[in-house]
Amino acid sequence: MTPTWAQLCYLAAAVCFILALKGLSSPKTARNGNLIGAIGAVLACVTVFFAVELEHELSILVAIAVGTVIGVVGARRVQMTQMPQLVALFNGVGGGAAALVALLELQEATSGAGDVPTFDLVATAFTILVGAVSFSGSMVTFAKLQELMTTRPVTFPGLPVAFALAALCGLGLSVLLVLDPVMWVGVVLGFAGLLLGVLLVLPVGGADVPIVISLLNAFTGLTVAAGGYVLGNTLLLVAGTLVGASGTFLTKMMASAMGRSLVNTLFGALKGGSTLGAGEASDRPVRSAGPADVAILLAYANRVIIVPGYGLAVAQAQHTLRELVDELMAKGITVDYAIHPVAGRMPGHMNVLLAEAQVPYEQLKEMGDINGEFKQADVVLVVGANDVVNPAAKTTPGAPIFGMPILNADEAKQVIFMKRSMRPGFAGIENELLFDPKTTLLFGDAKDTMSKLLSAVKSL
Repeated sequence: MTPTWAQLCYLAAAVCFILALKGLSSPKTARNGNLIGAIGAVLACVTVFFAVELEHELSILVAIAVGTVIGVVGARRVQMTQMPQLVALFNGVGGGAAALVALLELQEATSGAGDVPTFDLVATAFTILVGAVSFSGSMVTFAKLQELMTTRPVTFPGLPVAFALAALCGLGLSVLLVLDPVMWVGVVLGFAGLLLGVLLVLPVGGADVPIVISLLNAFTGLTVAAGGYVLGNTLLLVAGTLVGASGTFLTKMMASAMGRSLVNTLFGALKGGSTLGAGEASDRPVRSAGPADVAILLAYANRVIIVPGYGLAVAQAQHTLRELVDELMAKGITVDYAIHPVAGRMPGHMNVLLAEAQVPYEQLKEMGDINGEFKQADVVLVVGANDVVNPAAKTTPGAPIFGMPILNADEAKQVIFMKRSMRPGFAGIENELLFDPKTTLLFGDAKDTMSKLLSAVKSL
């Protein structure tokens, strides 16, 4: 029986998690929300040590110390541009941990003399299968985002059949585990989940990986909630439900922002459709200019809209971009940032990257708020973005991003594209806007080129 004081501590931790989730819904309160969530997690862990009779306390403390060191060092060394990879990695670890705990509980339950309640076995099978899917799937998404493997969809003849067989195998083993709870079935079920997770994510193209990360995050939350039921831990049940519910909503919102159904995102490549891209650099002629010419276009405009992308953050050019915007505004030019929901690698990623450069949040306009203003823009400056302004989303059925809502940069009077090369974006297809007569390309490293552009604007 859990002591009353421990139950109150768990309740306080649960409230912290709820307040943290609420705080993370706004950039102004996100930092405090994150801190409150961390306090809740520490409170929950400390409570366990004093409320439960633990075995192997020394081993547990050593594991916590090692994990803490790895977490602190990793968090400090990982660049903000690599945050989605870190999220994928941590999410996978959570799913894997839930599956391992379920296997340990299965071993303990099957070694006892009494019968195990049927619903406990259902929750155990669910946790093992879905936790393993979340772990292996998250590892593949990490490899894709880190470019340890190709970001293009990976398919092979018979993949749909292999996926279907793996899914049926997982379902069949889950039923068998409930009917005949033995350890070997649980272990085989875990391996089936690992295979299913890999087959689930391999066909997903790079542009859709963030959606899959969110989906797998929801999977991890659900496994934690199921594990909480098996362990009889209400706090795990609450925390897992919060993660599962928020991850599900986020997945739906991201899929809507991409103009795609979740089924199409996961399985589009299997039918040769939506996530396939060529990925080759184009040799078609384009119009290009130097920093001095582009500076003149910007300095004599009345309205400028900035479209930042992931390439901006990779080049660490956001600070110089903010200086350029400040200089343009000092000249009386109206400047706004147009933020696509998936401008970085995850929702809100670009907002955080620009916040690092002290860009006022009021200057950041969401796609729905600014899309109608592009027609009045004299110049649109696209920095490190590609897919989010690609007209193929509206004009080319069968393209990887077809149906995805985009920023209407093509409606502006002039478009300036800052690019390192003619390589396509994350979706792996050409952007016809690059070849539009009103588009000027400014080639070079974003940070170096942005510095030259800032100097040229200051000299005018």
